[in-house]
Amino acid sequence: MKKLLNILYVTNPQSYLYKDGLNIVVAVEQKDIFRVPVINIEGIVTFGYLGCSPGLMKLCADNKISLCFLSPHGRFIGRFQGPQTGNVLLRKIQYELYNNEDVSLHLACIVIASKISNYRSLLQRHQRDHGQREEIENSIIRLRQLQRQAFKCVSKADLLGIEGLAAKIYFGTLPHLILNTEKTFNFSGRNKRPPKDAVNALLSFAYSLLTNEVTAALETVGLDAYLGFYHTLRPGRTSLALDMIEEFRAYICDRFVLSLINRKQLRSNHFFYQGEEAIQLTDDGRKIFLSAWQNRKKEEITHPYLNEPVPLGLLPYLQAVLMSRHLRNQIDDYPPFISK
Repeated sequence: MKKLLNILYVTNPQSYLYKDGLNIVVAVEQKDIFRVPVINIEGIVTFGYLGCSPGLMKLCADNKISLCFLSPHGRFIGRFQGPQTGNVLLRKIQYELYNNEDVSLHLACIVIASKISNYRSLLQRHQRDHGQREEIENSIIRLRQLQRQAFKCVSKADLLGIEGLAAKIYFGTLPHLILNTEKTFNFSGRNKRPPKDAVNALLSFAYSLLTNEVTAALETVGLDAYLGFYHTLRPGRTSLALDMIEEFRAYICDRFVLSLINRKQLRSNHFFYQGEEAIQLTDDGRKIFLSAWQNRKKEEITHPYLNEPVPLGLLPYLQAVLMSRHLRNQIDDYPPFISK
């Protein structure tokens, strides 16, 4: 099985990355502040504009390390990777199945049904841990109905409608799961581009990190991350990665964000407003977030399909492997990740 390595998060926007032998070095104002052997890293995410040296980019390419550039506030700028790996025949199959409307719709239904199932599981978990609430139970019942409908959709347009309704119910219920009464974490619904409250800022940040990791996982097994079965194709959009993070959003990202808030690991002083009511994490807040994110990925869970203990951080890779096996017809259907 693939070994879970670290992702290097470079949060200082004044950082410049370069290589020294087989080491990755981070420098600020021409002073080295951190170095790590390249064999210990599987990805780099840097929040800033200074960039890195061509030598480091080649070192990353040679060692199959993804290099993702985000703005100081977490907006995606670009991504560098070395030569495409994997079997070209797998990507050929992927392209052929994309044009098969029945197969494409079937996979889209699986992904969205699993997303709704994981919405429901998160709400059920809260009920078990904190007692029954009628409004949450009503949402669980409605989501169960929508999950069943998602499996039976006859068009992607219908599926899009079901997904939208499920999201409205779920995010309408999410405020009941926020136990931290600090005013900063008032939540009245999902918004983005830019996020206008602290909860949405945290959700968007987590989704951005997860998208990068799922994209890297898909490319590792040889799939084309830009050709999805549900999300429409657009230049520069990793549609297959966006497909596959749907099954992870509630379990990996939303649970993580709720934990940070409810355990009071993040407070009001970890956020600041920036123009038109957009809110962002401070540097200290981002460091707390990323440190907890890395620790969360090391936690072991039992994979529901493989029935083996695996680090949570390997879930994107394992699901990418299962998708590739299904496309090659090595398993009858794609088994999505469904939490319990």
